[in-house]
Amino acid sequence: MRVAAIDCGTNSIRLLVADLPSGDAPLVDVVREMTIVRLGQGVDRTGRLAPEAIERTRVALASYASTITDLGAERVRMVATSASRDASNADDFRAMVLQTLGSEPEVITGDEEARLSFDGAVRGLRSGEPPYLVVDIGGGSTEFVLGSAGVDAARSVDIGCVRLTERHLHSDPPTADEIAAAEKDIVAAVALARETVPVERAGTLVGLAGSVTTVTALALGLTGYDPAAIHHARITRDQVAAVTDRLLGETREQRAAYPVMHPGRVDVIGAGALVLRVIMDEVGASSVVASEHDILDGIAWSLL
Repeated sequence: MRVAAIDCGTNSIRLLVADLPSGDAPLVDVVREMTIVRLGQGVDRTGRLAPEAIERTRVALASYASTITDLGAERVRMVATSASRDASNADDFRAMVLQTLGSEPEVITGDEEARLSFDGAVRGLRSGEPPYLVVDIGGGSTEFVLGSAGVDAARSVDIGCVRLTERHLHSDPPTADEIAAAEKDIVAAVALARETVPVERAGTLVGLAGSVTTVTALALGLTGYDPAAIHHARITRDQVAAVTDRLLGETREQRAAYPVMHPGRVDVIGAGALVLRVIMDEVGASSVVASEHDILDGIAWSLL
C-alpha cells in the first residue's frame, strides 16, 4: 500500500511517500522531501504563528499535495507538532492546511510525537543494546523515549534548536553568557524528562532529526550530506563536544560554508548541537547512534 506521511514541525516540513510492505520487511521510500519553513518563528516570544511563516508552510504544503496526487498515495496523514501546539492562533494554521491539503492536520501531543518517533527510529535498528533511549531534537521541543520492543516511558520537553536560539543565542557567534543561559535551560529540561523517563536504564542512545544528523555528518568529516553514511553511524561524546564547540565559536558565514549544512539550519545548528551535547553529559552517554528514520517513518507505519 502506498502512503504519504507529512511531519510539520517548528523548523521544517517534511514529506515521505512510501510503499508499506506486509510482514517485517522495511518500508520502501518513493520520495522524501524536506523544506525549512520556520513555522515556529517568534512563537516562544509572541505565542502566535507569524502570517509569513504560515504562508511559507502553505507554499511547501501545496507542492507536497501535488506530489502526493501524482504518485497515487492511497492514505495520507499529516502530523503537526510543537509550534502548532503552542500557538494561540493555531486555528489559522489548521484552516490553511484544510484548504491546501484537503484534510486537517493532527496536532498531536508531545507523548504521541515521542511514540511515533520511537517507532520510526527503532524499526530495523541493529546497532546497540536495548533498552533504547530515543532523543528527537526538534525546533521547539525534544522528545525522550525509552523502550525495547515498545515504548516504556516518554516525555516531551520545551527545548529545541529554534526555541533556544531565539531565546538566548543572539550574538554572532554567541557569547559565553548566552551559551551558559541556553545550557541551563537544557539541563533543567533533562531533569524534567527524568521525572518520567528512567534514562539511566538506557543501553543505547539514539539521536534523531536534523541537528543530530548534521552534527554526525560534521563529526564524520563528510564532504557532502550522505544519508546512507549517516544512518546508524555511531559518534562519541567527545566528537559531539568538539563539533558543538566549533559551531558555537563560528560566525553564521563560517557555519554556512560547510558542504553538509542545509541553508535553513545555519542559524540554529549551534543550539541543536548544544542540546545533544548536554543530553549526553546529563544521561552519561559515551556515544550516540544517529538515525535518518524518525517520526516521519512512524507516521507512515501508523497508516498500515
